[in-house]
Parts: sequence; structure tokens; C-alpha cells
Amino acid sequence: MVQTLRAVQTLSDALDRMHSGMKGDMAMNASDLATLRMLTIRETRGEMVSPHDVAAHLRISTASTTKLIDRLVASGHLERLPHPSDGRARVVVLTDKSRREFFQHFGAHLGAMREMAAGFDDAQLETVASFMDQLTEAISTDD
Repeated sequence: MVQTLRAVQTLSDALDRMHSGMKGDMAMNASDLATLRMLTIRETRGEMVSPHDVAAHLRISTASTTKLIDRLVASGHLERLPHPSDGRARVVVLTDKSRREFFQHFGAHLGAMREMAAGFDDAQLETVASFMDQLTEAISTDD
């Protein structure tokens, strides 16, 4: 078990370094990049994201969230759109520019991850995915 937890720490460190490089390349702060990552993940899942979702995810105030979203809209990375079923609400979505920049920065990393994963069979990958999902749930708190 200790070896597994060390591997998780090593992976976390590698991901931090990868994200730090992207943050510098895109001239963004950590909250900006975390917002774009969150939106990328939620978009892949087909989930809409409200400004409130961003605030909750980052654990920042609504005023700070408004400034953050304003900054990302101004830089061309996000758009605010009307909520499809609630005309009073808004959702935030990635722009094509964001998607291109994310792929530009993460494309090589994603390719390397896919290539490495190809060396494992479906059952092994299912076990790893289950472990990572449960680990994420265990360390995610709503407080």
C-alpha cells in the first residue's frame, strides 16, 4: 500500500509540474487554469457549468468568481451563455481558442498517457480507474 500511495504522490507532483508549465505558457494564474481544467472535464462529461459551480469548485467568493470569469471572457477563453432551460441563469463554456490551447499544451502528454495505458489490458485499466475514482472521492470534501 505504501508503494501505491508514493506512486500517487509522484503522479500528483508530475501533474503539478505539467500544469505549472501550462500556466506560464498561457500567462494565467492557478485559479484561471483550474477553471479551464474543470470546464474541460465537465464538457467531456456533457455537464453544464454555472458561475456558482466554478465558485464552489475553487472555493472562492462569488465576487472573485465574477472577476475570474470576466478575465477569462476578456482573454477569449470563456463565453457566458444563457442556460438552455432557465432563462434567468447563465452557464460558462470554453471557447474554441481554449480547446486549441489546451490540446496544444496537453496533446503530447495525452498521447504519452494513451501509449502507456495501451500496455495494460481492460481489466487492469478498470481496476486503476476504480482506484483513482475512489481516491478522488475520498479526498474531495464539500466543507
